[in-house]
Amino acid sequence: MEYTSTRNSALRCSSAQAIVTGIAPDGGLFVPTEFPTLDVRELVGLTYPQTAVKVLSRYLTDYDIAFLEQSAEKVYSDANFGGKAGFVARPEENSCLLELWHGPTCAFKDYALQMMPKLLVEGKKIIGDSSMTKILVATSGDTGKAALAGYAGLEGIRIAVFYPNDGTSEVQRLQMVTQDGDNVSVYAVEGNFDDAQTGVKRAFTDEALRSALAEKGEKLSSANSINWGRLVPQIVYYFYSYASLLGSGAIREGEKIDFCVPTGNFGDILAGYYAMRMGLPVGRLICASNCNDVLTEFLSTGVYNARRPFHKTTSPSMDILVSSNLERLLYHVTGDSERVRGWMKELNETGTYTVDKQTLAAIQAVFGCGSASDAQAAQAIQELFSRTHYLMDPHTAVAWHVARGTAKKGALCVILSTADPYKFPCSVLAALGKEVPEDEFEAMRELSRATDTKAPDALAGLRDRSVRFTETIDPVCISDVALNL
Repeated sequence: MEYTSTRNSALRCSSAQAIVTGIAPDGGLFVPTEFPTLDVRELVGLTYPQTAVKVLSRYLTDYDIAFLEQSAEKVYSDANFGGKAGFVARPEENSCLLELWHGPTCAFKDYALQMMPKLLVEGKKIIGDSSMTKILVATSGDTGKAALAGYAGLEGIRIAVFYPNDGTSEVQRLQMVTQDGDNVSVYAVEGNFDDAQTGVKRAFTDEALRSALAEKGEKLSSANSINWGRLVPQIVYYFYSYASLLGSGAIREGEKIDFCVPTGNFGDILAGYYAMRMGLPVGRLICASNCNDVLTEFLSTGVYNARRPFHKTTSPSMDILVSSNLERLLYHVTGDSERVRGWMKELNETGTYTVDKQTLAAIQAVFGCGSASDAQAAQAIQELFSRTHYLMDPHTAVAWHVARGTAKKGALCVILSTADPYKFPCSVLAALGKEVPEDEFEAMRELSRATDTKAPDALAGLRDRSVRFTETIDPVCISDVALNL
């Protein structure tokens, strides 16, 4: 399997090279040159690790199958995911939630960021790269901790995470700034997630920085979803959830189902697009946004406009205005790297671009969309809990609201549940109409009492951990951090 750049279709490289490099030299994103096929009927009855190998081996053809098998068994073990990897909950007969938050950091990012470090280290061996790899990560909340947990302590790796100052929940912040490991660093960034992400992207295209690092035998890579190694493991849970539903008799063979995905950077839902292109019977992929609804506007009109007010919401991991992975979709739909490069140039220079009617029509044939305000997400949390005693986090609630408003009659819709509700205890308590303490750990205790549920030890224990990282920087300083990391 070969990979190319969304901005230069003449470029070719292997999957190992794409994962180790992270982002193409021209600033484009690596994409596969073809979509392999996989019959979901082959997956019925397989474990999650076995399903992962079936999917990953289609794309990572230069990786040894024994390595993929060993890695998948270790990463998606019962010890790591509590025996609930790919678990589909059905709080109501017509409702499915794919719970993706049973991993070590209680968010869906664990599915990729427990596997990706293994892919990166092995990829370096495959291409004979003995340099020090410096990983730069911009995060809106969940990616940072998951990346830190995955890469901490790995030889030949250093990682720096950049999160928006005052732009995450307190639990998310503490997950990052208390991380152990001699090879990890964490920085608050003045501004929002887009400022942090722009700073990281700027570092990757900084030729002076690249030369200075090369003199020291060092290279940059990324753990954000701009890296193919982050995206490819996420394809797995689309196949696994469908095979689980098929095996249980909830759906018929070949029946198309919808997936509704709360997303800001468009990576999680794009993994569903890859699954569909591989042959998974998908009806629609429904993109759920909060009030930072730049994706809803684009999918409705073809106009991408990041020049808009930025809102801090109760679903902070989706507080994003520049959705990087949309670039990959544009390339796959048009097959034209020159047009994609032009659109990305417009976005960089003006904050907006508009696709042609043919491109928009092709996208709308697959993608639905909708958005939810904080109040609508809170109402979804309260209503589902009152009916079924099922507790959602605010991101999942956004998708629940959107799915209810866009679902086709008679079509099963799987809603991706992306985070444990205890990561956002104040917002969830407020949604339930309870008094909210100022302290998030007291809010966890109140939420537990109010709902007869239990906070995960990984979150409740954060209060007793020592804060290691307190520095706040301007996003223009990210390249300096990379040089001295």
